[in-house]
Amino acid sequence: MKKINLNFSGFQRFWAVAKSYWWESEEKWKAIGLLLLLIFLLIFHAQMNVLQNSQRGEFVSALANQDAGRFWQAILMYLGAVLIFMLIQAYSHYLEDKVRWFWRGWLTNFYLQKYMKNQKFYQLGSWTGKIDNPDQRISEDIENFCHMALILFMHFSKAFFNIFAFGIVLWSISHNLVILLIVYASVGTLITTVGFGSILIPLKAEQLKREANFRFGLVRIRENAESIAFYRGAIRELNNLKQIFNRVLSNYNKIIAWERNLEIFSNGYQAITWVLPALILGPRILAGDTEVGVLTEAGGAFINVFNSLIVLIRQFERMTNFVAAIERLESFEKVLDEPQTLPTEENQTIDVVEDVRLHLENLTLQTPNYQRTLVKDVSVEVKPGEGMLIAGASGGGKSSILRAIASLWNSGSGKIYRPKLDEILFLPQRPYLILGSLRDQLLYPRTDLNISDTEIYQVLEEVNLPDLAERFGGLDAVEDWERVFSMGEQQRVAFARLLLTQPRYAILDEATSALDVKNEQNLYKHLQSLSTTYISVGHRPTLLQYHQQVLEVVGDETWRVSAAQDYKFLASG
Repeated sequence: MKKINLNFSGFQRFWAVAKSYWWESEEKWKAIGLLLLLIFLLIFHAQMNVLQNSQRGEFVSALANQDAGRFWQAILMYLGAVLIFMLIQAYSHYLEDKVRWFWRGWLTNFYLQKYMKNQKFYQLGSWTGKIDNPDQRISEDIENFCHMALILFMHFSKAFFNIFAFGIVLWSISHNLVILLIVYASVGTLITTVGFGSILIPLKAEQLKREANFRFGLVRIRENAESIAFYRGAIRELNNLKQIFNRVLSNYNKIIAWERNLEIFSNGYQAITWVLPALILGPRILAGDTEVGVLTEAGGAFINVFNSLIVLIRQFERMTNFVAAIERLESFEKVLDEPQTLPTEENQTIDVVEDVRLHLENLTLQTPNYQRTLVKDVSVEVKPGEGMLIAGASGGGKSSILRAIASLWNSGSGKIYRPKLDEILFLPQRPYLILGSLRDQLLYPRTDLNISDTEIYQVLEEVNLPDLAERFGGLDAVEDWERVFSMGEQQRVAFARLLLTQPRYAILDEATSALDVKNEQNLYKHLQSLSTTYISVGHRPTLLQYHQQVLEVVGDETWRVSAAQDYKFLASG
């Protein structure tokens, strides 16, 4: 198991994530200003704390000396300090929450921009195994990172100012007490960080990973519920979830065992601190050299300095979670910032040229990991206003050619001449249904188009969904569309997008596979009435009449182009 050390490299990893906001963002001066104000309040907070502590010693000494005037003056001073202390603490917490709110908002948008840029979300979600659970890293790890960073900043800053403020008080009372305190706190911190830290921090990082895997397993079941039910795979999925969850529990059991050991050490270690000031100052008080109130003041100062010196011990659980979150965000950012792989002699990339035509020239297409060649030296051109059908054996690379046209895959060689991607509409076999109204659903991705309701209803008639809007209460109705539409309805809605937006080019990857032949023919007839140039992937002979040529992917890196009227489907692909 990989170990994570609390050393300077840990700060470097923290700064690698934090600098984008605190050093490079347009909001940095606002954030730094709020942080300076927060530091000022913490300094004032420490002064009020010292004043409270000194007045506690003062009224104890006044009681011992039976001095009423001195006693009431100390009480009033103490209450005034408490009131100011309460206000400072409340505003400190408010400012801390505001800084955290600004930071999390900016950082989440920052990572979302990188995640969605240049199809990174597709690369991370489909064929790269460099990072796990990017959704959790954006939604939870960023929140934990900002939350823990501010909490730890507050605790360590308070500790620093308390050490300075109460250290002066303690030094004026007894030099020996200060020396004993420093030695005692240093030993405890060393035992905690070296002894417990090397074990607990890696366990916490592993726990985050295992919890994410368990959550991912549950999400997969939700997303594939119907398929699992058809296969009657509930028992298999249950056993798989139990195995994943048992690994979560196994690691958690180790964590709680070591946290128990840490708590035993911490409780015993801190309990002794109450005795140490009495051991040092007791003989002087018994000899009459010092007032009894000095012991109260020294005890309060000693505990404050001691707790500040062992802040690492007291915040150790937060530190372990924080270090784990830092590592996950840093590794995530490194993957997001990775440049596109440069071509080498062994690993070449396909050259994509923007053009008014759609033309593949000597295209050799490989899988993204370069371990398999799908097709070699394909050359074919689709004439404007015509259609080309890609057919052939399953697994031969038909859909992969479409991915290359869309620049989702670029491993291989040759050239692809194509229009701008804005002029091409891709219809995958399983349509993507957005969150939004039915109107937005039908116009996606061009929801900015000003298309009248009459035109929309007309297209719904054309795709054989005449009562769709009426079923859900109009075009502005919002539903969980993926749940309420059948697969056939989803594909017809996707085809409606094509008919409404009328792109110059369309790529259809088995976009009518869930439809009967009659519905499929109806959709292609309407497509033919447009001036759209299109490429289809399909297996049905009935599609031939709507295309002018066929690119057949044989399945052994070979291919051939035929006129549609001459092509024969030998078997379903």
